[in-house]
Amino acid sequence: MPDKKPIDSKFDDVARKKVTRRRHSSSKSTRLPPMRRQSLALIQVPLDVDIEVERTIGGIEMGVLQNGMSYLTPAGLEEAAGAARSTVFELSQEWEAAMNGGVFSRQGRISFFHEYLSENGYTHRHLYIEILREGSTYYACPDIVCMAFLEYFAFETLKNNPRAIENYRSFARFGFQQFVYKALGYTPPDKWKYLHDRISIQNGSAPEGYFIVFSEVSGIVIDLINADLLVSEKTIPVFGVEKSWSDHWTKSYFDDVYGARITAVRNPQLPWAYPDEALAEFRRWFRHEYLTTRFPRYMLTRAELLDPKEGKQIGTLHQQKGIDKPSA
Repeated sequence: MPDKKPIDSKFDDVARKKVTRRRHSSSKSTRLPPMRRQSLALIQVPLDVDIEVERTIGGIEMGVLQNGMSYLTPAGLEEAAGAARSTVFELSQEWEAAMNGGVFSRQGRISFFHEYLSENGYTHRHLYIEILREGSTYYACPDIVCMAFLEYFAFETLKNNPRAIENYRSFARFGFQQFVYKALGYTPPDKWKYLHDRISIQNGSAPEGYFIVFSEVSGIVIDLINADLLVSEKTIPVFGVEKSWSDHWTKSYFDDVYGARITAVRNPQLPWAYPDEALAEFRRWFRHEYLTTRFPRYMLTRAELLDPKEGKQIGTLHQQKGIDKPSA
């Protein structure tokens, strides 16, 4: 782990100026218009990715998911912020109630979190990301939430909190992700190698008027890489995408909607070619249903891979029918 060097007073001056502008003098609540309230809390389905590495460093539980997302566990974040146990879940309940009701007080801690997280595009229902792991749900607090906690407990509370201040300095100096990567000795894989290694999978091309999954996924993978999101066989398994899309096609009776798919590719694991009329549906499904099981929604929105204006529609979609997962 990087050495923690002392920081001069200028750092504290800058940090305090930064958080001062988030304080409010009015005791009134902020009530959002009805249409805005409906779309405010987006549904974040549990991520179907595993934990790449997780350890306790300096008493703080931290880790990296297979999609490259660095995180602290709720217990690790409470330790880093010098906060009482269950603080993360208590604050998350307050956050969820405010998001669902569309009403945020102009005073108190939830006001600080609302302004901090909104400025960074975080509109999830919880202050943690749920992860499916071997049939059980685990919780990971992403970088934006962790820095909000550390800043609040370091500078916004009346109680002197040297532990929160020290950890805020450490994470802020190195950057949250880089701090966690270095602390855990984690080196992300080469993202371009994933794409290059899979060019050979495409044996032959689809006939005119049809598309194959691999070609479409390759184009979106380039967008993911350019957005600095980690792409590997663990996050975007080509055969897994084909299987999930094939299941979605069958369950939705798309043969009757777009016309029959055909067998046109020699690789038996990527056998189907689909009518071009279904391209828009495939791209919608891949971005809004498949990718959201691999990356948190705020990361995809920040990378401009999801349109935040579609939040209401997508949230309703997830609520009604969930995610089609490949069978075991």
